[in-house]
Amino acid sequence: MPIVQLVRFPYRLGGILLLGVGIWLNIWADNLFKKAETTVKPFEESSALIVEGPFRASRHPMYLGMALALLGVGLLLGSLVALLVALLVPFAFIAAMEIAFIKHEERALETTFGEEYNRYRRQVRRWL
Repeated sequence: MPIVQLVRFPYRLGGILLLGVGIWLNIWADNLFKKAETTVKPFEESSALIVEGPFRASRHPMYLGMALALLGVGLLLGSLVALLVALLVPFAFIAAMEIAFIKHEERALETTFGEEYNRYRRQVRRWL
């Protein structure tokens, strides 16, 4: 069963698009952190609030990019097991990020940037 291809060529190539968008989101967001000379590490204090680029559409574009990349790999592989994993793993990843990182990050950003962050949070959705 694991090798049965549920998604056939050329449809599997859609996974390349999702994988590419996921990687691109991560690189774009990471470059904005570097440009602002602030940390990308979740448990370190930020010195700048980034609200440009992909952060205009998502408060967590790097996590979104990782979830899209996971989904893309599953679609690209196209097998039954890969598709099951591709559907379950991104949701598990999102739940883990919510619990392990996002709540902490958002509390820290609110503490550091106060009303500026609250205004941003009201304008931009967490994921999309």
